[in-house]
Amino acid sequence: MKRLSILILDDEPRVREEIDEYLLKQSYITYQAGRPSEAFEHLSKNEIDIAIVDIRLPEMSGLEVLEHIKKKHATIEVIMISGHGDMITVIEAMRKGATDYFQKPFRLAELNNAILRTERFLDLNNKLKAYNTSLSILSEKLYQQTGSQMIGKSEAMKTVLELMEKVAQTDNTSVLITGESGTGKELVAHGIHYMSSRSKNLFHSVNCSAITDSLFESEFFGHKKGSFTGALEERQGWFEIANTGTLFLDEISDMPIGQQAKLLRVLEERKVNKVGSHHAIPIDVRVIAASNQELEKMLDEKKFRTDLYHRLSTFIIHIPPLRERKQDIPALLKHFTKDYGQKMKKQINGIDEDVFAMLNNYYFPGNIRELRNMVERAVILCDNNGTIRPQHFTLFNKMINRENGMTEENFNLIDMEKALIKRAMQKTGQNMSEAAELLNISWQALDRRLKKYRLK
Repeated sequence: MKRLSILILDDEPRVREEIDEYLLKQSYITYQAGRPSEAFEHLSKNEIDIAIVDIRLPEMSGLEVLEHIKKKHATIEVIMISGHGDMITVIEAMRKGATDYFQKPFRLAELNNAILRTERFLDLNNKLKAYNTSLSILSEKLYQQTGSQMIGKSEAMKTVLELMEKVAQTDNTSVLITGESGTGKELVAHGIHYMSSRSKNLFHSVNCSAITDSLFESEFFGHKKGSFTGALEERQGWFEIANTGTLFLDEISDMPIGQQAKLLRVLEERKVNKVGSHHAIPIDVRVIAASNQELEKMLDEKKFRTDLYHRLSTFIIHIPPLRERKQDIPALLKHFTKDYGQKMKKQINGIDEDVFAMLNNYYFPGNIRELRNMVERAVILCDNNGTIRPQHFTLFNKMINRENGMTEENFNLIDMEKALIKRAMQKTGQNMSEAAELLNISWQALDRRLKKYRLK
């Protein structure tokens, strides 16, 4: 941690020297000034972290100095001291941005404790600025490449971003992203790719639940012309296509055991053999896998290979569901409202405060994807130059509550999910493909839920 630089502004030389001597022993870098003009000169020439300012000074008052510092050097924190303290002055100093206040005489150890508290505040503030900068840069890259952005100010999303940044610095480390459907696992995978040294190369996404056994080797490893009926030309597999880039394996938990063994072999050997060829092709691919199921539980049930799990899970990033990071709902709501307003060429003048309260009480079984679809519908229902209001969201609530006997006070996630599934199946005449599309989940994910809740 870098040494703090502290400016001491006091017109009493004895006080300045006493504070300066003590702070130097604590390994701080110090500067002294007896007049505000001298202090301003130090501020213009040096990087100051904390200013200790006396209230009564020549040229101008300490409160005026405080105002000047906050206006010209907003990142500097100010501790006020005075030999004639009164509550009005204390309140005024705090209102103008002082972090602490001491009345003379004070113990130097107390002053040091105040500096340590301020140092922790500065550290947190710097981390927040770094997070916002990283998030802004990443969001811009993601928007340019995918049309989506990472939105979120919760501690959970800060942790996710920190993990993304750390693993992006490695070149070959396999990453496993876990989280419920709709939490944004593919967006996180994209983010890791675009923050890494592989960013100029291809990011290729594969849905593992859609690969049949007969096509697995051809799709993943490629084939030679004439290697089987219908192989009219040579074809590159996904590993070869993503070579020097990133291969994203979505819904890895849906991959059959037989396919898992073949995938593991390639990950260990770092080379593939095309169907119909005996020549091995070296591959240089970072593999990022994602699952909305508990793979550890699948290991116990012998539905997922332990060796493949350990190969894929060198670095794990878990994305919490939206109901566990509701601090992100306002930012997401504003972002989606603005985005859909622009796409529909509709001017939305604002969002009613009751909307935020209403959404904060909802469980969001479909997570961010569900919120996005709700906002899209709300923007459609809202008049041009209008305000988004609760009535633009009531359609989904009333429909579920009326047809399933639920009350608005029922916040049980399982009940809500069951209700949504039953409603979707009823609406589509028990057509699973259409119901899955309506629910914004895969056919396989719907099938698992129907079995889990015995709705099939």
